[in-house]
Amino acid sequence: MTGLSHRQTEILNIARASGRVTVEDLSRRFEVSAQTIRKDLNDLCEQRSLTRIHGGAIIASGVENLAYEARRFVAAEEKKAIGAAAAARIPNGCSLFINIGTTTEEVASALTSHEDLLVITNNLNVAMLLYRHPRIEVIVAGGAVRRADGAVVGSTATQLISQFKVDYAIIGASAIDEEGALLDFDYREVQAAQAIIANARSVMLVADATKLRRSAPVRIAQISQIQTFVTDAALPAGLANICHSRGIEVIVATSKVAGEIDEADTETAPIALRRV
Repeated sequence: MTGLSHRQTEILNIARASGRVTVEDLSRRFEVSAQTIRKDLNDLCEQRSLTRIHGGAIIASGVENLAYEARRFVAAEEKKAIGAAAAARIPNGCSLFINIGTTTEEVASALTSHEDLLVITNNLNVAMLLYRHPRIEVIVAGGAVRRADGAVVGSTATQLISQFKVDYAIIGASAIDEEGALLDFDYREVQAAQAIIANARSVMLVADATKLRRSAPVRIAQISQIQTFVTDAALPAGLANICHSRGIEVIVATSKVAGEIDEADTETAPIALRRV
């Protein structure tokens, strides 16, 4: 990789060895300011070598997803805001699918005060979040459990999903390209996601802005197949135009007051919503 300084090359080597680097550790190691390290990390992210997380960065990949626990660090506060905004759109007394992903799990966390829900999921983490609540009935798709993240994938899970017709589907994506393709890494997971989309009356995509800067090899669907997109930042012009032309409601949920975003700032303001 060309154009990297010696320090940036070393940062990349450290990230490859440990999977994650922090601004604080790198600043101490290289005896430079935190601002200098943030610039290095931003440069590496622009080259898609790293993915920014709160307080640091992790290794990026276009052919293999990040480890599940590492994904929990990516845009963690933004995912919480997205989860709360998405849950606010789900009424009591409805049925819904909740798919695999750390963002969809934040939606599940925000649904725990809802009543009379029927939730069908192929995400064991979602099931564990919701099954204790007496006003929420949980059905878990059967099949092989992916050890890395508790996802239930394969033909058995897809067949069970296809037996239902629900009011809402909550889905995530590992990447979204500029033409509106929703992308993921595991074709088995994608098959389940496609069944979820096909068997829901209304589909809600939940994805933070980092997904717009990533790549993945397997197509889930086109954004035209969803009705609502909940994210944490304004969309790029091309994608925003696609959403507008297809009548997709875009909801921007942020845990920061506009103009106050600072990577060094650890405090968050109450969640704000705006529609675009």
